[in-house]
Amino acid sequence: MVVQTSQTRRPPTKPVTMDDVARLANVSKPTVSRVLSGGAAVTAETRQRVLAVASAAGYAVNRQARKLRQGRTNTVAVALDFGSHRQGRIADPFMFELLAGVSEALAVRAQDLLLSAPPLPDAAAHADLIRARGADGFIFLGQGDREQLFIELARYDVPFVLWGAADAAGRYCTVGTDNHLGGKLAGEYFRKLGARRWLFVGNICHVEIRMRYEGLCDAATATPGVAIEQLALEHMDYTGTYAAVAAHIRRSLPPDAIFAFSDTAAMATVAALREVGLAPRTDYALVGYNDIPPAAHFAPPLSTIQQSTYLAGAMLVEKLMQRIDGKRAPSAVLPTQLVLRDT
Repeated sequence: MVVQTSQTRRPPTKPVTMDDVARLANVSKPTVSRVLSGGAAVTAETRQRVLAVASAAGYAVNRQARKLRQGRTNTVAVALDFGSHRQGRIADPFMFELLAGVSEALAVRAQDLLLSAPPLPDAAAHADLIRARGADGFIFLGQGDREQLFIELARYDVPFVLWGAADAAGRYCTVGTDNHLGGKLAGEYFRKLGARRWLFVGNICHVEIRMRYEGLCDAATATPGVAIEQLALEHMDYTGTYAAVAAHIRRSLPPDAIFAFSDTAAMATVAALREVGLAPRTDYALVGYNDIPPAAHFAPPLSTIQQSTYLAGAMLVEKLMQRIDGKRAPSAVLPTQLVLRDT
């Protein structure tokens, strides 16, 4: 065992500074700064020499200091719609697919992701986070029943983009599919099959879900003899949907067409109806929403309205960067199409 004394103990190594790199590379400190920040006004030879010296000396860029100098945090806060889920439980794979798309798009732009949880209480708290340089802007994944919050954020001029239904008044920027069209496409599919007893599964207090229901109703109106019911959900996870559908089927005539607000809800619906001997395609038609990866491998594979999470993530980040730069970012509607499978 070796015991270090004051004579044998090595002094701590001082961190290499930008001044050290400038001295070793025989250039000015501003030149080192330009090289390390990717500036253009440096010759290729000088850039290569400075980078080689910095690497050999073990120089580490202070990212926080750079952010302060640039006036940006290079951080985006991403807020999930926790309020729409029981005890903050978000179980729908679509939200995590969407989060992955946003994360990938932010990584391409060298932006950090701050997962904003628990959610901030009001618009003023969101504005305070921006002023305190906690983040440069917000991406909200899920609209829920928070429309008033988004209106207030627009008044505060907080940079944010929302995954959801477009604001009719154009007060803030959204990216999403055409929810009304999605519902209409499902209804037109049911009409072609000759279905007459339609059921919508979903809570229409949420803007996106209400628009899907309204699209379905429009298709029903154009189809003589169709009766449509709406099954509201207190809890929107798999278990809550299963329980609601199971209770509904015990007291009502079985539907011959079902449009579920999500693929997860569609899967729960199939399971609940299977318990009473009803099978999709044989006894009823079924359409979900989102086209999450498990939808194509479910038994049977689900017909659904497709939403591209990869394209959505890239679009949300692009729109937010425009807002952070002080530019106007108009809302965008992604392609909306019905994917027919075995239900």
